[in-house]
Amino acid sequence: MAQPDFYFNPFDPEFRANPYPHFPALLDAPPRQLKLFMPTTLIARYDDVVSVLHDHERFTVRRPEIPFRERIDPFGGAPTILTADPPVHSRLRKLVSKAFTPRRVRELEPRVREITADLLSRAAESSEVEAMAALANPLPVIVIAELLGVSAADHAQFKQWSNDMISSFGQDMATGPSAAGLAAKDELRRYLAEAIKQRSANPADDLISALIAARDESDALSENELLAFVVLLLLAGNETTTNLIGNGLLALCRHPEQQQRLRENRELIPKAIEEMLRYDPPVQMTVRIPTAATNVGGTDVPEGSLAFILLAAANRDPAHFPNPENFDVAREPNEHVSFGEGIHFCLGAPLARLEGAIAIEQMLDKFPRLQLADPSAKLEYRGSMALRGLSELRLSAR
Repeated sequence: MAQPDFYFNPFDPEFRANPYPHFPALLDAPPRQLKLFMPTTLIARYDDVVSVLHDHERFTVRRPEIPFRERIDPFGGAPTILTADPPVHSRLRKLVSKAFTPRRVRELEPRVREITADLLSRAAESSEVEAMAALANPLPVIVIAELLGVSAADHAQFKQWSNDMISSFGQDMATGPSAAGLAAKDELRRYLAEAIKQRSANPADDLISALIAARDESDALSENELLAFVVLLLLAGNETTTNLIGNGLLALCRHPEQQQRLRENRELIPKAIEEMLRYDPPVQMTVRIPTAATNVGGTDVPEGSLAFILLAAANRDPAHFPNPENFDVAREPNEHVSFGEGIHFCLGAPLARLEGAIAIEQMLDKFPRLQLADPSAKLEYRGSMALRGLSELRLSAR
C-alpha cells in the first residue's frame, strides 16, 4: 500500500495512536502518493499545506463519492461552511458569522469559568482524576449545548451521539460505518430538527434562534442548511475542544518542566494553548480534491484524486518550526495550521481557545501537581481518521 521508506495508514489504530514518528519521512521529500480507497497524495510540508489551503479554486472541499458517504453524512447532503466552495461558502459563512461573533464568544467567558469550576469541584476530592470524563468531555458539550439552547438534561445524550458519530467516521472502508454511528446521526438530526421547529415558533435568546433570524438582504439559511450548520457546530465545537484539553493536559504531564514553567507564569497560558494546538493538534488532517491536474511541491496531483492535508505533520516541519519535536509553552512565533488556513479557517477558533485556556488554568489552580497515574499504561485513542483524542486520561493530581 505504501512505498518502503514511509508508512501512512489512518485506518491503523497503532498509527492513529502515534503518527508522529512517521512524519519526518513525509517532510523530507516532495508529497508522496499511495492508494487508499482511491489515489491519494499526502501533503505534509508546511509551505505545501499553506499553499493548498489558500488555493480554494484549484482544491475543492467538496467530498468525493466514496462508499457509505450518503448513509453516514451527518449534514443530510446540505452544504456547510466546511464542505462548500465559494460562492455558496461565502454566503453561508457571512450569514452564520452574524450569529457567532467575537462579542458573543467574549460574553461566554464567565459562564465557561463557572461550568469549569463546577466540573472540577466534583473531581477535587480524589487523589486521582480521569480528566476526559471529569472535564474535557463535558465542558465543550455543555458550552455548545447551552449556546444552542439545548436542555441541560440532554447534555449527556448529545455527547454520546457525538462520540458514536466521530468513532463511526474512523471505521475501515471495508466494514463501513457502525450501527451506533448511523443511529446517532439519525437521532441527532431528528432532535435538532425539532429544536429548530420550536425556535421558529417561539424564538429564544440562543444561537439557534439567532441563526433563524440571520438575514442578508433577502437571503437566509434554508431549513436544511440551518440543520446542517447546527450539527456541524455540535461535532466540530465539541470534539475538537475536548481533544485540545485532553491532548494539552497529556503534554503537560509528559513535560513537567513546562508544566512548572506555566504554573510560575500564568501569563504564558495563551502561548501554551497555541503550543498544545501545534504539538498534538485535535484535527490531524483535512481533505481537498484537485479540480484539475496540478503540481504540489514537485509532485503531480491528478484531477479528482484525494489530497490529504496533514496539518499535524506541517506543525512539526523543521523548515518552519525550530526544534519542532520540543514542547515549549512559550514558543514564539507559533504559526501552526491547526485551525486551517484561508477561507475555511475555523469559525470556532476563538471559542476553542477560550475553553482550552480556562480549562488548563483551572486544572493548574485546582491541582498542585499533574502527572499520569500510571505512566506505563497504554493510552487509548478514539477511532477517527482525522481527529485525535484520548478515550481516557487518568491523572494523579496530588
